[in-house]
Amino acid sequence: MASVASPVIFKEFCPLYYLLNAIPTKVQKGFRSIVVYLTALDTNGDYIAVGSSIGMLYLYCRHVNQMKKYNFEGKCESITFVKLLSCFDDLVAVGTASGRVAVFQLVSSLPGRNKQLRRFDVAGIHKSSITALAWSPNGMKLFSGDDKGRIVYSALDLDQ
Repeated sequence: MASVASPVIFKEFCPLYYLLNAIPTKVQKGFRSIVVYLTALDTNGDYIAVGSSIGMLYLYCRHVNQMKKYNFEGKCESITFVKLLSCFDDLVAVGTASGRVAVFQLVSSLPGRNKQLRRFDVAGIHKSSITALAWSPNGMKLFSGDDKGRIVYSALDLDQ
């Protein structure tokens, strides 16, 4: 007996010009003008996270229609992977071409929660480009993988 296929629903495509216009196409570094390439993307119901070739993370909040930008301190290296998580706290994991992994704990409007942006570095573990990031559902575990095949488990306790 043949099964009945569920109907396919089409949605209209709308370019995200409001998002793209908030990200510069070039930046000035000294006397040089550097083209900005968008290198990584992740979305959820609250945010759109975009990584760039200049090491800048652009985070668009869908509720307040506002773009914020975050960067790594030090040299500007290309972001190769971003991963969002909305659980008790809103978290963003970012991986770079040199193997750096950072976790941003975003500001929360909930009473008693995080009132300022916090960044945590998972340093010295990967030596090559990050190709994958995955969160556990509760945000206490982060798995990162690089292009050499190394997978690292990091335990996070953001309340301590």
